[in-house]
Amino acid sequence: MPKDIRAFLDSRLISIAGAVITPGSLLLGGVVAILSIALANVIALYVGRVVVRRGGTPGSRFAIAKMVRYAGTALGVLEAISAMGVRLDALLAASTVLAVGIGFGLQNIAQNFISGIILLIEQPVRHGDFVRVGEVLGTVDDIGLRATTVVTRDEVTMIVPNSALITGQVVNHSRPTTSLRIRVAIGVAYGTDPARAVAALLEAADKEPGVMKEPAPEVRFEDFGDSAMALALLCWIPNARDDLRTTSALRFAIEKAFRAGGIDIPFPQRDVRVTLASS
Repeated sequence: MPKDIRAFLDSRLISIAGAVITPGSLLLGGVVAILSIALANVIALYVGRVVVRRGGTPGSRFAIAKMVRYAGTALGVLEAISAMGVRLDALLAASTVLAVGIGFGLQNIAQNFISGIILLIEQPVRHGDFVRVGEVLGTVDDIGLRATTVVTRDEVTMIVPNSALITGQVVNHSRPTTSLRIRVAIGVAYGTDPARAVAALLEAADKEPGVMKEPAPEVRFEDFGDSAMALALLCWIPNARDDLRTTSALRFAIEKAFRAGGIDIPFPQRDVRVTLASS
């Protein structure tokens, strides 16, 4: 190696925890870090395939591979620092006061980081799960160390802090099953035989391919409304993601069945009385 290049690589840049950092040590640390991260990704990919071969779910494969990747990357960074000649114990001792000060200012980040680890270990929600966060429904696309990415049914990406998934109320429509019971409310005019309306509703549900046969659909008489008898068709669908499509199809089928059977769907009616004062 030419002397000028060697002199450049050995030139002193900074001293950290008693170690002299040079361009050469930085280059060595960078190579070690890159190789370690690449190796961690390869191991994570291999572990994920092993989990699938042994019957693991896609969510379990994602979580385990993610933890392996994070652990391998952390070890790689530590090895890179060690390869640069920096003693980790001395570095930690020197940065304790600074770490405490930073910790007070980064409490939310630390909370989300710990929540991300909990999500990957406990897996209350998994990659690919269909969840409701607040008023939004979507599919979990990625679980990071700070936030989780949820893609809504409108293909909008929503970033949810991990702590919100741990401490907030989240509905997971993928566990323990993906099935969902849907409800279609309908009003029937007074004077109509309720048995005819019930038969028409059950027939509409039976003809809809997106409705499960077991548990069987049912109709409930919920209330005597101001202008109609309030009925509700309750049925199960195999996938919660199809709730909007199936309820829409059922409403079309119910309207057609009622029209064919001469069953009226009333609209609200009000009597208005006008009293004219005599002059």
